Amino acid sequence: MIDLVDTIPSGRVLSYGDIAELLEYGGARQVGQVMSRYGSATNWWRVVRADGRLPQGHEVEARQRHVAEGTPLTRTGIDMRRARWDGVGGP
Repeated sequence: MIDLVDTIPSGRVLSYGDIAELLEYGGARQVGQVMSRYGSATNWWRVVRADGRLPQGHEVEARQRHVAEGTPLTRTGIDMRRARWDGVGGP
């Protein structure tokens, strides 16, 4: 799972549920549990809620990273329609 997160290109995102779907294992909550335990060494800010909200408790840092990467943003988080990665290819 962490390997998949590492492949999300700069300026793009996946939701917790997207990751579970791509891995064909578990669900959004399981991905969230893994990210909370092991995600600090990866591109954690590129994993968001399905509605585009940024990771709780890390909103300020995540937004700064997304601005630096040119990720499409909304007032409340990520513009999922424009920023969601399809999981195909690499960075």
